[in-house]
Amino acid sequence: MTENDGFGNNLVWLSVLVQRRYAQICADHDLTPVQATLLCVIKDQPQGMGELAQLLGVAKNALSGLVDRIERRGLVQRETLQRDRRAITLSTTALGKEIVDALYADVGRRMPDIAGVLPADERHQLADSVARITARLVASPMPDAAPQGRQRTVAGADHTGK
Repeated sequence: MTENDGFGNNLVWLSVLVQRRYAQICADHDLTPVQATLLCVIKDQPQGMGELAQLLGVAKNALSGLVDRIERRGLVQRETLQRDRRAITLSTTALGKEIVDALYADVGRRMPDIAGVLPADERHQLADSVARITARLVASPMPDAAPQGRQRTVAGADHTGK
């Protein structure tokens, strides 16, 4: 086993810890993780449905179903663009913004304690490293996204019908 194998395995387990904690936080806000992620993406700026599908790495028809469910809950709204009636953007409603703001605050409080076993200086180093990694992903989203036609669906991830 090489050093990278151990690092890879540790990253997988860290991912499991993060996903479990995120799923619990989302559930506490009556959201599935994929619903919460969608709300986070459109939190401060409306996005087109095509861009959202690409950012989230999901098929457009699966995204439409997800949007239907959270739209019925009054968390998002669809809008058509004047210049192209086929283009639809998605934004949060006042209720959706309130919920996603509360989710953000809760994530900010509850996620960092995953690194609580580390001394303070190592937590700061980890925070800096994570910030650099995520900044790169935000600059060019989903570098490992599935090619067209092989995108994941979110139906299984959002099976609650919420």
